[in-house]
Parts: sequence; structure tokens; C-alpha cells
Amino acid sequence: MVKPVNKEEKINLLVAVTGASGSVYAQRFLERLQHLQHQTERIAVVFSGSGKQVWRYELNQEPDSLPWTMYDNHDFFTPPASGSGYFNTMVIIPCTMGTLASIAQGIADDLIARAADVMLKERKRLVLVTREMPLNLIHIRNMERVTLAGGIVCPASPSFYSMPENITEVVDTVVTRALQLAGFSFPTYGWGEPEAKP
Repeated sequence: MVKPVNKEEKINLLVAVTGASGSVYAQRFLERLQHLQHQTERIAVVFSGSGKQVWRYELNQEPDSLPWTMYDNHDFFTPPASGSGYFNTMVIIPCTMGTLASIAQGIADDLIARAADVMLKERKRLVLVTREMPLNLIHIRNMERVTLAGGIVCPASPSFYSMPENITEVVDTVVTRALQLAGFSFPTYGWGEPEAKP
């Protein structure tokens, strides 16, 4: 059972960006984090090699100018690599099926997979924003394994009941859910509630 984030406890968040298409989800997630920093104690970011490549290709910008601590994906001498580290929440956005497979099988051969492994073994919060379609049986079984181990699989499946008017608002329907699953609180649109954009 995953420990819920105590409302009095600040979120210590590690954001991982892997090489699935959908860098815009990570970009928007990180943009919105800047307005939620009062709910955090610290934020750090780690990119996979392909995560950086896809970010550059899809967004036409460098991923190295973010305002938070950046960890090298091959550096195991960093706090996220150990259960004694201070991170209590991890979001992988977007999450490739390869990263999902490594986590599901316990193959911690880079910092992202190792940090996710730490989240699971320490019963901390792990959210995987997967971005793939269609799914094969291996993907589905890996999602099952991660879910049974305590992770949260949050497919990047946009919703439309908030009547999004542009691409950013469509992206935000996924990003909003990921932020909520990570333990953040903020006003947003809810089904059956007064209209409010996410």
C-alpha cells in the first residue's frame, strides 16, 4: 500500500522525462510546477538520453535551462538512488514502455529506473504517465506488475468534458491529473462541478 502524502508534509519531487513522444506533457508539467513550488520542499529533474533528444525534436529547445536541480541519468551517487534520500514522490512524464518494463522487472540500470525502484520499495508515491498506443500484452502485464507493486499508471489520455479550446488545454487535462496524483492541490475543473479551466 502506498503511503499518501501527508498534507502537512512538503512534497519532495523527482520528475523524470523519458523518450516517448509527448515532451509537451513534461514541458507543461514543469511550467505548472513553478506555480506550485510553495507545496514542495525541493524539486529535481532527470532526463534520459532519448528524453533529451525527443524534447529537442518536438519542442525545438534545449532542456538544460530548467530552474531546478538536474541529475545525470547515469549518476547513482545522487539522493534519488537511495532509500535514505529525501524524495517522497516521483513522476515519470512521459514514460516509455521500455522504462515501464525496466521498473516492472526491477532492472535498475539507470537513475530513473533505480529511483522508481526506490519509490516502490520505500512505499512512496510513483506516477508513470505512459504514452503509447496501441498496447500489447507485454505492456499491459508490465502495467499490472507496477500497479501491484504500488505504482500509479496514468496513461496520457486527454479528456474533453472541460471543453478545451486549444492544444495547451488538451495537454492540461493530462497534466492536471498527474499533478493531482502527485499530491498537489489547486483549483481545477471537476466533473459535475462549476466550470473552471484546469
